[in-house]
Amino acid sequence: MTIKQWLLSSLVASTCLVPIAASAGPIENYSPVTADRLKNPEPGNWMLYRRTYDGQGYSPLDQINTSNVKDLTPVWTFSTGVIEGHEAPPIINNGVMFVATPMGQVIALNAKTGDEYWRYKRQLPDDLFQLHPTSRGVGLWQDKLYLATTDDHVVALEAKTGKVLWDTKVQDYKKGQYLTLMPLVVDGKVIVGGSGGELGVRGYVVAFDADSGKELWRTFTIPGEGEPGHDTWKGDDWKSGGGSAWMTGNYDPDTKTIYWGVGNAAPWPGDTHPGDNLYTSSVLGLDPDNGKIKAFHQYHQNDSWDWDEVDAPMLIDFQRDGRSFKSLVHPGRDAIFWILERKPDRINYVAGWPFVHNDVWKGIEPETGKPIVDPAHKPIIGKRVEFCPSLWGGKDWPSAAYSQKTGLVYVPANENFCGGFTGEKVPLVEGKLWLGTKPEDIGLKVVPGADHYGELQAWDPATGKKVWSHNFPKSQLFGSVTATAGDLVLGGGTNDRMFRAFNAKTGECFGSKKPTPASWACRLPTQSMGRSISPSSRAGASTPSASRMRWRPAIISASRTTCRKAASFGCSPSRSSCKRDIRGLAA
Repeated sequence: MTIKQWLLSSLVASTCLVPIAASAGPIENYSPVTADRLKNPEPGNWMLYRRTYDGQGYSPLDQINTSNVKDLTPVWTFSTGVIEGHEAPPIINNGVMFVATPMGQVIALNAKTGDEYWRYKRQLPDDLFQLHPTSRGVGLWQDKLYLATTDDHVVALEAKTGKVLWDTKVQDYKKGQYLTLMPLVVDGKVIVGGSGGELGVRGYVVAFDADSGKELWRTFTIPGEGEPGHDTWKGDDWKSGGGSAWMTGNYDPDTKTIYWGVGNAAPWPGDTHPGDNLYTSSVLGLDPDNGKIKAFHQYHQNDSWDWDEVDAPMLIDFQRDGRSFKSLVHPGRDAIFWILERKPDRINYVAGWPFVHNDVWKGIEPETGKPIVDPAHKPIIGKRVEFCPSLWGGKDWPSAAYSQKTGLVYVPANENFCGGFTGEKVPLVEGKLWLGTKPEDIGLKVVPGADHYGELQAWDPATGKKVWSHNFPKSQLFGSVTATAGDLVLGGGTNDRMFRAFNAKTGECFGSKKPTPASWACRLPTQSMGRSISPSSRAGASTPSASRMRWRPAIISASRTTCRKAASFGCSPSRSSCKRDIRGLAA
């Protein structure tokens, strides 16, 4: 697409209320996506949020490995034309890359060359308040792909051309409902969860027919009157209690169970919504055929810290304490590394331990898995309360990974941050921010004497031991990681916008300390693998462009990683305290 063409399409988009589908030519020989392919994807494809239904974020490719990773150089870069945080993994189907961007855009690219096939751009309403104007990817099924939008629609596009096939309204964006996640597709059902926990919504997960867009079922994450768990709420608090479900779930085909993470209760201070508040800050086991809740585990009760637990647990089978079992592994925002056992009709607590410093939990009840709260660090109305970790927790929504070779879990953690705020009781105004505190009162502090902030951790889930860690002295770590059969752990998410490769066994970061043209020096510009947007796009991003470079070895492309843009804390992490960027609250 030329500069003139792009400017013309932008002008048209600004003057009409229809989506724009610009095309350089349809995709030839597109490979239909079937249930079998999603259950057993080819090694070179990445068709689900974490590549496979188990959510492990593991690539079986090993041609790029510890012996040659330092030889990598960029093949191509592509500017999406959007200046905003890109949080979607490139979705790959046999050489075609689909990139979802903020502002309701999907771009289809040739994964080998970076050439554009087509571009869809949704025309969003002028009165739309986008607390988080992002997208985390597109779901695939047969010859279609599916986008969840911030104006609360699910849109089906023809994969070959980007043509809109159906467009279904989910709820009403004017009431604070919106969507940011990548849809999960299971056996012809397109499944999404709503955002809006900071806007006083009642969370839900909903399924649509992949061919028609017809709603098939809807399950609210907060039980209504007469439903199990409703007694964990007082009065009408449940009607606006949060529990948004804004990250993609994982799926166990053997038991036909979807595991979906649920966000924080609303508003933040716990004494504004007394009770355990099911099913906020929980994982739900859902039946994909009807949405029935088959099982659940609440990570922590009466959330008061904005600690969403929306990142779905990884499904891992391993041995622990002399027995084999099917587990759910979740390094939580609440700073606890959770090991659960998944059964067809229940979820059992197995173990949990802190993986970053915290002063909120005194311990965990061994029989129930219920954390024991220190009331001195639990926010309440009318008093400023400090707590560790901060609102971002030990690990926010960026995903951990599991290596099937090493048996280790790799966690993009944040250490040495604490937070605090003064709780206040304010009336809910539909569609308006409803935090239970003033945004300007939200604090972030660094633990005195801290020598680092971000921390890539490697844990053995079978023993609960930390095997290695890599510290980041000048940055938080706010990006998903990927493990590979080449004994690598790959990731971005730091303030310097660089991409790194680590030895999965030892934690060694490959290269020297400074990037040079000859050596990427433990740091590679993030756009070259997985982010699909060049650093130069911060300026002049309204003009899409592509530059062609080469990998050595050449098989690596953006399909091999799931890097994320580092979220802004609104300050340099070297400062002792700062204010939070409100856009980083939750999505």
